[in-house]
Order: sequence, then structure tokens, then C-alpha cells
Amino acid sequence: MKIKIKRFDTRFPLPAPEPGAACFDMICRETVTIPPHQIKPIKQNFALKVPDGYALLLFVRSSTPLRKGLMLANSVGVVDPFYCGDGDENLAFMHNFTDDPVTVEAGDKIVQGMIIKTEAVSWDEVESMNDSGHGGYQHHDELK
Repeated sequence: MKIKIKRFDTRFPLPAPEPGAACFDMICRETVTIPPHQIKPIKQNFALKVPDGYALLLFVRSSTPLRKGLMLANSVGVVDPFYCGDGDENLAFMHNFTDDPVTVEAGDKIVQGMIIKTEAVSWDEVESMNDSGHGGYQHHDELK
């Protein structure tokens, strides 16, 4: 699948998926220091046009929490096809969960992206689901 992409700083390479990998690493384009227990956006150096019927999901790289003490503030970022303009640089909103400031250097790889197929949704509202289900959360002992 070919996807239209724009780099904001051409000193850094485009995100490059490894053959067979589900995700591709993104590269931070600016050095940012995040104070303890705070959230800051980190520019990922590209805007792209996700094809209609697809979305870009952003995940923290598995090494980022251990090495940096950071996690994505919203757990998973979602980039829709309409977020594709010249000023729509992808951002990673990172939460510093440590008691110390954390610096992310320009060129660091702290998040990864995955392009997934999506389906349009329409609702079929009903009065009853006519299914026994699993009983809801009230039936789980660990929540009592």
C-alpha cells in the first residue's frame, strides 16, 4: 500500500517498516523535556494521508516505558484519514510517570505506528439483545 507522506525536517528519515513487522517506528524531530507526572506532545516529523477505510494507530514502543519512563497519555493514538493537511504533523502525547524530568532527544524512536483497515458502522437499535451474555461486571468477584 502506498501512502502519501510529508516530512517536516528532511534531516530525519521517513518511518521505515522492517520486512514482516506489524508496525513502523516513528522518529521524534525535536528535543523535549517532560516534567515529572506531566504530559507533553512530541512531534513525529510527518503528516500522512491514511487511505479512506483505514486508520493509523500509534503505540508506545515496548522499550519506552522501561528506558524512558514514558507512556502514551491516551494509551493508543488514532489518526483518521481526514487528518492529512500540510500542518497536520503527527504528535505523540507522552506522559512522564516518573519522579524526574525525562528528555526525549530529536531522532529518538519512542512510538510506533500501524495502519489498520476499518469498517463503517451503523447501529441497529433493539429493545433487547436476546442473548445471555456473561452477566456484566457485577458478576466478577474481583470487582466486589
